[in-house]
Amino acid sequence: MNFYFEASEVLNRLDAKEGSIKGILATLPENNRSRTAALVIETLKYKSALSDVIQASKLLTEEKKKINSLNLALVLVHDTLLANGIQAGDGPIKQAILRHKTRLKSELQRIKIKRGVKSDLELAQTSDDRAAKIPRYVRVNTSMWSTEEAILSYTKRGFQLQGPFASSKGFGIDEHIPDLLAFNPALQFRDDPSYKTGRIILQDKASCFSAFVLSPPCNDPNAVVIDATAAPGNKTSHLSALMGNKGKLYAFERDKRRFSTLKMMLAKAACRNVEAVNADFLTIDPSHPKYSLATHILLDPSCSGSGIVNRLDYLLEDEIEAVEEDRLNKLATFQLMMIKHAMKFPHVQKIVYSTCSIHATENEHVISHALQSDEAKNSYFKLAPRNDVLPTWNRRGQAEEMKGTSDADSLIRCSPGEDGTNGFFVSCFIREHHSVLPRTESLKKRKAETEEVAPEKRKKKRKKKVKTE
Repeated sequence: MNFYFEASEVLNRLDAKEGSIKGILATLPENNRSRTAALVIETLKYKSALSDVIQASKLLTEEKKKINSLNLALVLVHDTLLANGIQAGDGPIKQAILRHKTRLKSELQRIKIKRGVKSDLELAQTSDDRAAKIPRYVRVNTSMWSTEEAILSYTKRGFQLQGPFASSKGFGIDEHIPDLLAFNPALQFRDDPSYKTGRIILQDKASCFSAFVLSPPCNDPNAVVIDATAAPGNKTSHLSALMGNKGKLYAFERDKRRFSTLKMMLAKAACRNVEAVNADFLTIDPSHPKYSLATHILLDPSCSGSGIVNRLDYLLEDEIEAVEEDRLNKLATFQLMMIKHAMKFPHVQKIVYSTCSIHATENEHVISHALQSDEAKNSYFKLAPRNDVLPTWNRRGQAEEMKGTSDADSLIRCSPGEDGTNGFFVSCFIREHHSVLPRTESLKKRKAETEEVAPEKRKKKRKKKVKTE
């Protein structure tokens, strides 16, 4: 029965808008993820009909002592009516459902008649048409092999380098992001050997923009980079690969469950230069010896997720049609706090802020407030020019939301269903170089602070040596 509790908890988290279906399912233990995911997805497909069945049968009213959750009832009734029965031993909860099995079946039949359908399958929600226009993007994990090797591997397996929509076996090389391949959207890679071994990462094209625009130092053993909100780890592994697995990449994640997922992802992707930190980035002191030398920071904080049009989230369309203005404002306040905190790090040269939102409240408005903040003014931050922010991408920021300035051209927007990606927003802040303390000077300062203690230790060692002689 624990399996059903786990599935109902996923539905609870979706109701609370804690993330996308794909994102929440990724946090489940890998050994039981596929089974739970299948039940959650199938339940959501039939949620409308199943909810009507449960209400008409008065199941929750008559069995409130045994079943006090609509989501638990949904997964159990799904398996009772639309699968091979409840996959659990006899117990009070299972018996509570079975007592109503005949009535549940009758109510399901009434709903089919009412909706004018003949089969159970016709009760399922249809997919979002926009998802069919988005290729299945596969990022080659260059920490483990090259893009050339990946292309050769797939062509040997019968795939053809002719574009993702040319045929079911067609794929192409992305024109904007290096090491990104685009396959037919109908393809699944969950059982692909390269996916299982971490050699490819399933990541939407727009999601790859953040790390690419940040452009962290490559093959620099002294590089220090921060990913402020790292889980589940796709962007972190991308940063690690762009750094050539050199230097130090600190990946922060405050949630313990998501932190566990992050660590698994980083291990699978062979990210050797990453130190995962189970902490809230906002609580980190910018002058901390370990983190103060960071020159590049990636910010991809919690957002409304209104731009996500993946192959599953159409199942939640009723719940995400309208995003409350109050919630957007709260998110924007948090997002602005993240940017201003990142600007306090003494050696940061570049900050990339991104969201998977289509709302100006979380995008252009946050950027405008950040540019007017004391943190930006005191540390001389401005937006990077278009030439440094994916200049060949045509869709830019919304000028009417930027108070009439020319800054909108520095911003990137992706429109779901129109750009072959999910909805996304990317901005890049840079600090004018004269305001940054030279990195070498800081390193010398750190070394000097260390050496202040060293003479004491050396004296003790000498005394000890004389004594033993």
